[in-house]
Amino acid sequence: MKTTFAKPQEVDRKWYVIDAADKPLGRLASEVAKILRGKHKPTYTPFVDTGDHVIIINADKVALTGNKLNTKMYRHHSLYPGGLKEVPYKKFLAERPEKAVFIAVKGMLPHNRLGRQMVKKLRIYRGDIHPHQSQQPEILEILNKK
Repeated sequence: MKTTFAKPQEVDRKWYVIDAADKPLGRLASEVAKILRGKHKPTYTPFVDTGDHVIIINADKVALTGNKLNTKMYRHHSLYPGGLKEVPYKKFLAERPEKAVFIAVKGMLPHNRLGRQMVKKLRIYRGDIHPHQSQQPEILEILNKK
């Protein structure tokens, strides 16, 4: 019996809408990364982008468990001496919730050119309105496991 590999031109892509309201950020990001990679499909091939498109709505209502909202910091560096910038996650989520979700999902994808190709299929919106109705996306429910 031969192993079959998916070819990039033969991949069938679907569109999914995920509501991020009251979902823990890490659990949401891991489920979205799984869909973007294509691990939910029987045709999954590690070296081919077999994933689907994902639209995340209500990114401003995402939840953080425990005391992370008050203690976690978003850090980045300007690459200049003394250029470390720190922003409390409470402020970061209030100002840029799309970027917070994007960083969480991107961190769970492969860190190579394949991962950069996969993250292009992710769309994140602050409210519950998105401009992708013509793609006829399916609503995908992610459970809150506590």
